[in-house]
Amino acid sequence: MTPDRLNVAVLGPGGVGGLLAAVLAREGSSVLVLAGDETSRVIAQNGLQLESGRFGNFGVSVRTAARLTDSVDACFITVKATQLRDALDRVPSDALGQAIVIPFLNGIEHVDFLRTVYPPSSVLAATIRIETARTQPGLIRHTSPFASVEIAGSGDNRDRAESIAAHLSAAGLDVRIRDDELAMLWDKFALLAPMALLTTHERANVGAIRTRRRQDAIALIGEAAAIAGADGVDIDREAVLHLLDSVPESMESSMQRDQAAGRPIELDALGGALLRRAAKAGIAAPVTRRLVDELNSRSGHPASAGSES
Repeated sequence: MTPDRLNVAVLGPGGVGGLLAAVLAREGSSVLVLAGDETSRVIAQNGLQLESGRFGNFGVSVRTAARLTDSVDACFITVKATQLRDALDRVPSDALGQAIVIPFLNGIEHVDFLRTVYPPSSVLAATIRIETARTQPGLIRHTSPFASVEIAGSGDNRDRAESIAAHLSAAGLDVRIRDDELAMLWDKFALLAPMALLTTHERANVGAIRTRRRQDAIALIGEAAAIAGADGVDIDREAVLHLLDSVPESMESSMQRDQAAGRPIELDALGGALLRRAAKAGIAAPVTRRLVDELNSRSGHPASAGSES
């Protein structure tokens, strides 16, 4: 990889992707945004605009395209789980070349799926903890004080992970390299899944669910920790609860916001993934099951999440 300038494609210029594209372009990286015709047209005309208490308010120009055809060092995949399969048409495997794929998605199953689409060694698992919203094409609001990334890198991929991490750090994010990929994914998932399920079910922010729905929160964290244990990952339940108590009370989950806007929600990638892993390990997860079933019924698709696959 080029040591002094990153050449990166970003698939999905929504909240997370738009922020990453904006801060990397300002850092000096060459950024190509992959998006549909209308979004590409707006970004090509007006650039990307970021509003953030942490990074400041600024605009940058980036290149846009509908599909990846040029050589890049890395491709960040930042679409919603509900859009993933269709969106990958924009990144054909034969166009990827030697680039690495770094997915910033909610959930835990997408990494294995991406390794069936692209060479397994080219996919580096990663997580991002951030709260963002795309208010219109090309305009991103960063609404949390935190913006942290973790990337799993080991063996032959360690140097590549560290190079990406250096650029993200130079762009202003908090970045950490992790050796244990599964533990890294579970560390985020064990908090995100309970928080997303409860905020979406309650139609309320984190401050509301950690008071009005505290017993459910404790139960969900306990179920997630038990399922993680069956996966070989030790989750500290009290530490996860402390994290839930420490995030800003106004924070909303992206699944909650998608529900409020009438968009498809990532229920299967979060609650469904938990239930599939619970079933495989023979672990009861009654609170997770209740919330998933009720959210499915609310959406009118009672069998769409948590089924065996």
